[in-house]
Amino acid sequence: MSQDHESLENLLSEDRHFSPSPEFAAEANAQFDEYAHANMDRLAFWEEQAGTLQWERKWDTVLEWQAPYAKWFIGGKLNASVNALDRHVAEGRGDRVAFHFEGEPGDTQTITYAELLIQVKKAANALTEIGIVAGDRVAIYMPMIPEAAIAMLACARIGAPHSVVFGGFSADALLSRIQDADAKLVITADGGFRKGAAFALKPAVDEALKGAHNVEKVIVVQRTKQETAWTDRDIWWHELVGKQSTEHVAQNFDAEHPLFILYTSGTTAKPKGIFHTTGGYLTQVAYTHKMVFDIKPESDVYWCTADVGWITGHSYVVYGPLINGATQVMYEGTPDTPHKGRIFEIIEKYGVTILYTAPTLIRTWMKWGDEFPKAHNLQSLRLLGTVGEPINPEAWMWYREVIGGERCPIVDTWWQTETGAIMISPLPGITATKPGSAMRPIPGISAKVVDDNAVPVADGHGGYLILDQPWPSMLRGVWGEDERYKETYWSRFEGIYFAGDGAKLDDEGAIWLLGRVDDVMNVSGHRISTTEVESALVSHEAVAEAAVVGAADAMTGQGIVAFVILRSGIKHADGEELNTQLRNHVAKEIGAIAKPRQILIVNELPKTRSGKIMRRLLRDVAEDRVVGDATTLADPNVMKLIAAGLQSAKDED
Repeated sequence: MSQDHESLENLLSEDRHFSPSPEFAAEANAQFDEYAHANMDRLAFWEEQAGTLQWERKWDTVLEWQAPYAKWFIGGKLNASVNALDRHVAEGRGDRVAFHFEGEPGDTQTITYAELLIQVKKAANALTEIGIVAGDRVAIYMPMIPEAAIAMLACARIGAPHSVVFGGFSADALLSRIQDADAKLVITADGGFRKGAAFALKPAVDEALKGAHNVEKVIVVQRTKQETAWTDRDIWWHELVGKQSTEHVAQNFDAEHPLFILYTSGTTAKPKGIFHTTGGYLTQVAYTHKMVFDIKPESDVYWCTADVGWITGHSYVVYGPLINGATQVMYEGTPDTPHKGRIFEIIEKYGVTILYTAPTLIRTWMKWGDEFPKAHNLQSLRLLGTVGEPINPEAWMWYREVIGGERCPIVDTWWQTETGAIMISPLPGITATKPGSAMRPIPGISAKVVDDNAVPVADGHGGYLILDQPWPSMLRGVWGEDERYKETYWSRFEGIYFAGDGAKLDDEGAIWLLGRVDDVMNVSGHRISTTEVESALVSHEAVAEAAVVGAADAMTGQGIVAFVILRSGIKHADGEELNTQLRNHVAKEIGAIAKPRQILIVNELPKTRSGKIMRRLLRDVAEDRVVGDATTLADPNVMKLIAAGLQSAKDED
């Protein structure tokens, strides 16, 4: 295959390496034989990991695989809540802190494993009292408070699959998810605290339930104590749960019993209900949490900043860490309330040792300036992680130097709602990392970069990221839409999972994620990843964050349009000169073919509440189209400001 016709071209190069310190490596959970051990017998390896869970009945068969359908640990029976809580209490760890909860207004709770178990047992009894049984679906629409995790674990305890809907979604989005899962119950709160004020949640539930549904009851947690409209179906959490017995005997469920449904937003079609089952999912989230984060439950304080409304919150706040007996921080609010050092203040307060967060937040910290992290003692940190989208090398280096004090390994993780757990990541005691690379698949996982014919590409080339062997935490389908499951994930390559991400292998075989293949730009016959151009821009000292799109161009097919946020202290005044500097900088880093046709300086980018940049909206602006649906943005007004800025730039031209 010629360079011009590669699925994705490999443009940026990165030669910096960071090996784990001898001290870290000596104590690490993952040792050098981990990959060889998994490669020797992949299924036996996953059986071994499953053996760390508590099973009422051991499985008869490890895997049944008839593409695209997998069943793991067939015949085994277990309970997710027992694995997360009961066994720690039974084995004498009940006094260990499970959660240090920090409310945005400054209220706090310290919840031990024994206390969390009591709350989950009472919540499970409450669900049973109002008629919820195994198999019923429960929608959870909550702020980031302990009751959100308690509700999830109580559902798991009685075998009722939960469908957590992010508390920032609209009433319409909530209704569509309630309808699709045919939820019988909604658990919500009167509201929560965000950006220094109370926001309401219950009115969105009331609005959603004006539509068609089979919801019988709504349980409401009293968080803000704001005035709340009430109907006959509504029940206060504290009244219902508060009166329950603290005893509850958990029922065990089949390994393939559905544990939860989680909806991924579709850009054009309705959201997809990704569903995960119990045994394989718990096996892989527990293993990856232990190995990727090198968790030492007796001494670590772990903080994943994700909301439970996303898969990261399911796997690396609720299930993985609790199965491993970790002590965690849970924070309700935003990173800049009441000040831009809030996250660093909390790290110092609780002595956080492991921080797992998103590249978009790291770049936001860069934009705000080094003074905020430097005002706090971050010496407790010993490991850093990133999740959500590819992290550009300069943000990776800033994270390492400013947050990690040049001593913390960084685990840059790739995975998806669909994969359930981490699939590609450095192992911190083993891997010599490169800034911006997720490096290689974890032990027991087969991920490859292939061309259009599913042939693996050579080192130094790009293509499609695929998974060609089943894995324990994989999705079991799209809820109620079997054909959509097959068409979306299994139709591009026969019998091979492909979810739409591009990747490249560098000259040493390390994997670099390049974002969605949909976001690849075709410039004069060259297929260029938006991620690489964005990384080149952010490597310039003036730039904090960038988003790049391909816009129709009569000469080149597509022209590159870049939207750039400047670092704190950099002025817009030198617009034309800076524009030229940035275009030349990209040409130097990548090549003239990747030089942006146009650069627009903006104050903010269109992001969802989870921090993902919505490039399709930027494409609309760049191509002078009416901007599409912006309702899922954290701030829908951002698009008006960007469009106005682009128009004034054109007027000046």
